[in-house]
Amino acid sequence: MSEHATRIRCRQLVTAAHGVLDGAVLVIADGEVIGIESADSHPATFRVTEEIDGWVVPGFVDTHGHGGGGATYATTDPDEARRARQFHREHGTTTAIASLVTAELDMLAAQIAVLQPLVEAGEFAGIHLEGPFLSARRKGAHDPDLLRDPEPAVVMGLVERSQGAVTMVTLAPELPGGLASVRDLADAGIVVAIGHTDADDATAAAALDAGATVVTHLFNAMPSIHHREPGPIPRLLADDRCEIELIADGFHLHPQVIELAVAAAGVDRVALVTDAMAAAGMPDGDFALGELRVAVRGGQARLVTPGGTPGSIAGSTLTMAAAFERMVGWGYSIEQVAAMAATTPARWHGLDAVGELAPGCRADLCVVDDHGQLLRVMQGGSWVVPRADEEVSSHAGRTT
Repeated sequence: MSEHATRIRCRQLVTAAHGVLDGAVLVIADGEVIGIESADSHPATFRVTEEIDGWVVPGFVDTHGHGGGGATYATTDPDEARRARQFHREHGTTTAIASLVTAELDMLAAQIAVLQPLVEAGEFAGIHLEGPFLSARRKGAHDPDLLRDPEPAVVMGLVERSQGAVTMVTLAPELPGGLASVRDLADAGIVVAIGHTDADDATAAAALDAGATVVTHLFNAMPSIHHREPGPIPRLLADDRCEIELIADGFHLHPQVIELAVAAAGVDRVALVTDAMAAAGMPDGDFALGELRVAVRGGQARLVTPGGTPGSIAGSTLTMAAAFERMVGWGYSIEQVAAMAATTPARWHGLDAVGELAPGCRADLCVVDDHGQLLRVMQGGSWVVPRADEEVSSHAGRTT
């Protein structure tokens, strides 16, 4: 190995292949992990560059987020998208997929055109269309006037215009054209997520058979479990072909519901996501999600109804750092949470060389303390420096 490599001795290093390694040395060169050395066998002639008194875990992989730091990905201004991306990078998200909300098709195409060069440049790992192919009965914070059936020609036309940048589409499979679109998207190598759906058990099973592999924020925007009419949730929890998105902000889901989901699906099928919107990291106030008004009070984002009262939950103010710390606080081990925050989403979305710390992977990592609180972030072998006005802290993505 190169004598000029960076060598970081880690009090605890979390790896996917070997579990937790105590005192291991992570060797980095040219932005990549090139080796992991045992503390006992570390050559005396190689100088350790840095000592990390904490847990070193893979950089977080957020496959469902809409923005943060006062900026959104649903924009025609690339600088705004970059600001939102930087906000989440400083809070541990070293790999992100940019999620877009329901809009007119021409507006979505314009937003995709802005994000596509950022995907090519590596700022984002892809684009996620959360809408407009969703159920009006389970619309959540999507404009019902802009929802439409997932007609295969329309869905694939929008995807093809992205020149490979769109990597995931959420749709309601029970709608006309839904299952056909699932098949077409899966055949094209696009990740299909079941979400904002009124599907029953049989339709959820049919969607998985057709090639769907993800469920968008499980439990939210879908029928709840009933003992005689189970709806889609039991099927999605039990089927090994499906990754489960969970929003661990203590607001979208009760901790006992998260415990149920993790116990049923296992950490190898659970992906923590933020579903964050522009308000993440910002003080309470009024914001926008697409064309809809959102009020954030006590860190909770809700649509503003025409009468001015709080409406549906409208995304979150969560960061991956806050989700990580919260899950550790709820009793999950740092190794388990690292899998759900990085390794599992990277594997399910086919993201190469991220989501784990192993030779050949990009040198993306987070340092957390024993309580799971974020201390430092590295991306591509370089430490991420936060903005001068904001100290990196999981509490910046506050939730209640």
